Amino acid sequence: MDDRSECIFCRIARGEIPATVVYQDEHVVAFRDIQPTAPTHVLVIPREHVSSLHALTPEQRDIMSNLLLATQRIAEQEGIAEQGYRVVTNVGEWGGQSVPHLHFHVLGGRPLTALG
Repeated sequence: MDDRSECIFCRIARGEIPATVVYQDEHVVAFRDIQPTAPTHVLVIPREHVSSLHALTPEQRDIMSNLLLATQRIAEQEGIAEQGYRVVTNVGEWGGQSVPHLHFHVLGGRPLTALG
């Protein structure tokens, strides 16, 4: 089985599964989390399938820069940049990663507590 054909985030990026898209370009797609943990909770994914942050190679550094630049744009667009926001990625089962496709959570819209 090809991971990309069944990956839910790849299918969202291809438009096969509906999502509330808030930003997209040729490199990334950003959409609202269906189980938000903050007033603003947006997932930012690369269009290219990469299983996690740890799976990135030095040759894929453009993926990371595109994701980080998109998080800035989303924070501005969502009105959370000035007061602050959190960007989180989970890696692997023990890190809490529930979908094996690299994604960043952009969280804001209220004071966030320290991680622990």
